[in-house]
Amino acid sequence: MKELELKYGCNPNQKPAKLFMENGDDLPIQVLNGRPGYINFLDAFNSWQLVRELKAALNCPAATSFKHVSPTSAAVGLPLPEKLKKACFVDDVEGLDDSPLACAYARARGTDRMSSFGDWVALSDVCDVTTANILKREVSDGVIAPGYEPAALEILKSKRKGTYNIVQIDPDYVPAEREKKQVFGVTFEQGRNNFKIDKDLLRNVVTRNKKILPEAERDLIIALITLKYTQSNSVCYAYGGQAIGVGAGQQSRIHCTRLAGTKADTWLLRQSEKVLALPFRPDLGRPDRDNVIDGYINHNEEDVCAEGNWQKYFTERPAPFTLDEQRAYLDEITGISLGSDAFFPFGDNIERAHRSGVSYIAQPGGSIRDDQVIETCDRYGIAMAFTGMRLFHH
Repeated sequence: MKELELKYGCNPNQKPAKLFMENGDDLPIQVLNGRPGYINFLDAFNSWQLVRELKAALNCPAATSFKHVSPTSAAVGLPLPEKLKKACFVDDVEGLDDSPLACAYARARGTDRMSSFGDWVALSDVCDVTTANILKREVSDGVIAPGYEPAALEILKSKRKGTYNIVQIDPDYVPAEREKKQVFGVTFEQGRNNFKIDKDLLRNVVTRNKKILPEAERDLIIALITLKYTQSNSVCYAYGGQAIGVGAGQQSRIHCTRLAGTKADTWLLRQSEKVLALPFRPDLGRPDRDNVIDGYINHNEEDVCAEGNWQKYFTERPAPFTLDEQRAYLDEITGISLGSDAFFPFGDNIERAHRSGVSYIAQPGGSIRDDQVIETCDRYGIAMAFTGMRLFHH
């Protein structure tokens, strides 16, 4: 297939729209089901690159959940602890522990479930039945993978009344060294960002604490590869083999750090006994539970514990999760890793990261206030590596 006509571009008024290879070659993809759109393919090609690089860097199946050309999370296929299974709503999935790919997607989808609603999924490996069964029950736009087991493909084809978007990509496809895009009728050209991210990038540790544990190296690699495909400015918190908070597309670095930190805190608090024990009504679906949990933790516009509200969600009225209780819970957590796609200009980013249990940081360095940032890390015993490499993505 050399050309694929699309329904429209980013918006319905942007017609005509199509995919094609400028050099006349066949497209490296096959649409096995559905009719993916322009934004679906932007998500598909960015997300595929992310999981392909994670798999290559860490030699483990990887998955990501994408929305609006940025990942909500990315993860490798490590087994999930029981509390995390329950927090991700996958404690009832048969065969989960036997499928590293399903574990990777369960982690990625379960990190920021509100943002992942209607996601695009990328899988580094052939989609198996267990992964397909998790995908089937989530609200999702589509999936890209290098292949699908026959039974898994049939499961996915039944999703969304038979319209679920399923794309297969040639895993051996290598793009040209130069890439182009047009803005306002002007063509931009640049070399592809083929920079390799691995543990060698973490050798220049500039803080007094020089010790970055192997599991922290893994998580920093996950954070940095995730950032490579996140709209900038961006910051990523990672822990336990997955990104747990992504702050994308912010103009200010501290706003990236706060946004990603709030998401990381929510992920951590979802696994607290108080949240896991919420007495949900049995007829409340997963998306509604996600919204209620977010409101319960973050004290959003609706007080879900208030009289007249709690009856809509719970079988009995739960006690509020107070800010003091949350702070006490988070203060016990350490070992979180943090990556940034550009240097931290002020120490306030480190202060905010510390509040979310960050013990390891990787960032390019190069600020005129590097000494202030290093000093703040030293105050909290944080180990920080300067990678020397910016990871902007637009």
